Amino acid sequence: MKNANVTHKITQGMYVLTAGNGGCVVDAVAQVSGGDNPLVSVAVMKKNLTNELVKKNGKFALSVLGMNVDPQIIKDFGFRSGRDADKYAGADLGEAAGVKYINGAIAYMVCEVVDTVENDTHTLFIGRTIEGDILKDESPMSYGYYQEHKNDLMQVKTEMGKTAWVCTICGYVYYGETLPDNYVCPICGVGPELFEIQK
Repeated sequence: MKNANVTHKITQGMYVLTAGNGGCVVDAVAQVSGGDNPLVSVAVMKKNLTNELVKKNGKFALSVLGMNVDPQIIKDFGFRSGRDADKYAGADLGEAAGVKYINGAIAYMVCEVVDTVENDTHTLFIGRTIEGDILKDESPMSYGYYQEHKNDLMQVKTEMGKTAWVCTICGYVYYGETLPDNYVCPICGVGPELFEIQK
């Protein structure tokens, strides 16, 4: 492929998918039918805990992220594993039809799973919308905008006078003059090669 970033040009939004007691950031969402209870599809990585939670609960919510979303929402739901952290701790959540959603979103929809399609890396969940509302009159964040402004959105503030090593994937900060060669980010699991020094 000449440029793997070509998918950044696909028009799609940014969402937090929640089910049970967890969730994750997703972008592969599409409306696949109309009517009073339209069908919506979302692809979720098989290795994500959220995949298991959707299968177990049979329902999920999609919270639509806006252009002015609090970056902490993306950090909490996009760069931490629910196997290691309680993503709901400290989050501002609402609930509809028995499923949590993000109050800081511009809209939400709750869906009941009606079908699934498995491939090698993802499960495509198809859900019938049973509840939803618009929370704010703002423009949704596109996947392309997120990719272009990711560094600004995830900007990390460090303590003055301390040498900080910042994970370029999730923003975790390690303080110390040197970063151990075998260091692993406790949030997203990457190695020291993906940390940048800030003084």
